[in-house]
Amino acid sequence: MQLYRFSPIKDKEQLLRAIEHTHFACFALCKQTFGKYLPVAGNMGVFCHYADEYQFLTQLRKELTEDSDNLNQKYYRLHEPIVIPAKNDVPETTYTYLYIRRPDQYRAQVGDVDFVLDAERYSVLKNSLPQNAEINGIKVFDRPNLDMVELSNPDIDALAYVSPRAMTEKGESERIKAVATGS
Repeated sequence: MQLYRFSPIKDKEQLLRAIEHTHFACFALCKQTFGKYLPVAGNMGVFCHYADEYQFLTQLRKELTEDSDNLNQKYYRLHEPIVIPAKNDVPETTYTYLYIRRPDQYRAQVGDVDFVLDAERYSVLKNSLPQNAEINGIKVFDRPNLDMVELSNPDIDALAYVSPRAMTEKGESERIKAVATGS
């Protein structure tokens, strides 16, 4: 039995299947948690599980995304957005940013999606969670530079994150500006 559903990803078709799988898995997590779907921040993450897979996907990402001079940038703007058509009650969704995560032995999931919750509701959610505790698959994400809540389920091989803003990484002012101006 293969431990990772799509890894190692070896071509663009497999990458797109992994992205579609992650999309629907993360929407399932969102609905499971909130009883409805939240808007996405517009970024999709794909998790690597092997060093050669990471090298291949990093090269493929360079073909699919714009160059960046920001060495710490996690998300890269796609030349062509990835649009996942509506299916059942999951709405059509457009992803404009992609990141490829380095192999991590503690992340067996296929990938992740970030959702956005208005600041007031996010604050209520975050403050309802005890420090360092997970309740029904929801926990405060343990990274001091990020203000996010993580959604997980052992039966779903993807992770979802919720943030009070569409920008989840510091220093990506272009996306903050785009969200703020509605462009």
